[in-house]
Amino acid sequence: MKVAVLASGGVDSSVALRLLKEQGHDVHAFYLKIWLEDELSFLGECPWDEDIGYVRSICDSIDVPLSIIPMQREYWSSVIDYAIDELKRGRTPNPDVFCNQRVKFGQFYDKIDDSFDKVATGHYARSRDEEEFSYLCIAKDTFKDQTYFLSYLRQDQLRRAMFPIGEYTKAEVRELAERYQLPNFKRKDSQGLCFLGTIRFRDFVKYHLGEKPGSFVQEETGKIIGQHRGYWFYTIGQRNGLGLSGGPWYVVRKDVDENVIFISRDYDAVPRIRDQMMVSQFNWISDFAPKVGESFHCKVKVRHGEPYNHATTTLREDGSALVVLDEPDQGLAPGQFTVFYDDDVCLGSAIIDAQAEPS
Repeated sequence: MKVAVLASGGVDSSVALRLLKEQGHDVHAFYLKIWLEDELSFLGECPWDEDIGYVRSICDSIDVPLSIIPMQREYWSSVIDYAIDELKRGRTPNPDVFCNQRVKFGQFYDKIDDSFDKVATGHYARSRDEEEFSYLCIAKDTFKDQTYFLSYLRQDQLRRAMFPIGEYTKAEVRELAERYQLPNFKRKDSQGLCFLGTIRFRDFVKYHLGEKPGSFVQEETGKIIGQHRGYWFYTIGQRNGLGLSGGPWYVVRKDVDENVIFISRDYDAVPRIRDQMMVSQFNWISDFAPKVGESFHCKVKVRHGEPYNHATTTLREDGSALVVLDEPDQGLAPGQFTVFYDDDVCLGSAIIDAQAEPS
């Protein structure tokens, strides 16, 4: 099988590449250039040369061809513009979800046309191909599982995708990297958004949106507690990075029009509904397609890396749905993705529109 492997220079994609080569596939590595434009380089150093150096070294050692594909323009128009627009609206974007759906398994497919049977990445996920449908399944390593970020893939995209390390734990992947003597086997995992490198997301947001000073207001009393830098720097449920004394303080809601961040020391004491949300813009990956008016109960996640919750979801005629969680969640924020699961199968996802009970 002819396989295009998206290689980042990290341990996970490197082991994926090595496994596929060992399995006898006709492998070609691709490094996607989606990094920051030159005018933002002053914000911090980006390790792109180091990344490419690792990829070249690995490809040379196992005799795999490497191509470097420039996709900065596609990434900015498809992912960054979306993220900045959501922040302006006071919402919480997830650029990684759209990076996968629109770029890595989207516009990159267009770059290679039908030249390759499959496109492989180092995601911790599994896919199961059956006659009519492919199913996205959680990884063996449930702690590292990345199906949350893959939940917006279409069926045609998943059908062509491969996740070679989905059957391994992170510890096993590290062991394989050392056994293969990959030059990056001790390299630390990257943190944050892939295009930022070592640049802080807060600095990136400030460059694009600037600062807009406003008040931190205690929800229960209406008292001004301090000043913030702009509502787009904060999200519902946030505790760290507020810069306030006398805490801990939690962000409980935002007034975008007035540029006010409402906070509380006791998040759970603030009277508000935390177990209901309205969602829309559904993406069902495989053959699961509930009808309008029907309700279904399944596992859900409202953010990556958190434990599953359970919820009952009821679809409405306008394409939205009411999701009622079995257990309340303190961090429901418009713009986040809600991902639905049936046992180990990721059914798909939707985007949170509101966190209050609908009228």
